[in-house]
Amino acid sequence: MTTTDYRRQARILALQALYEIDCTDHRVGEVLTQRLESDSVREDTRILTMRLVQGVLKYRARLDVLIHRYAPEWPLDQIAIVDRNILRIAIYELGREEAIPVKVAINEAIELAKTFGTESTPRFVNGVLGTLSSRETTLRDTFDAPPIQS
Repeated sequence: MTTTDYRRQARILALQALYEIDCTDHRVGEVLTQRLESDSVREDTRILTMRLVQGVLKYRARLDVLIHRYAPEWPLDQIAIVDRNILRIAIYELGREEAIPVKVAINEAIELAKTFGTESTPRFVNGVLGTLSSRETTLRDTFDAPPIQS
């Protein structure tokens, strides 16, 4: 499995876990254990999946502020759960995963949107992330501040 493949698999697992967490009362640890227990999941995929899920949950309030800022015509609770979590993962990666180039993070989010979203999701995700990445020159600094309490 290439670096791209394991990272893509981690994003898929993270999206599925975040979706389940948003839709149920299941505990984060239980969701991650269930999603990652398969012997076919590589260790680097497990580590990245956990980092993405825990990071998105830690910074969820901050991520949601950014989503609202760059999709103001869409109240957060009206954005589909899948779309919202694709955006959260991508924005988290843009702000916290230093090894991920902006174009790669956006492209990976669009690929998730094509697979898991509706017909309009890829365009929506691309628009929000494209605008955010062109205007948020200090995105990494945003994540260095203490988390916003939700």
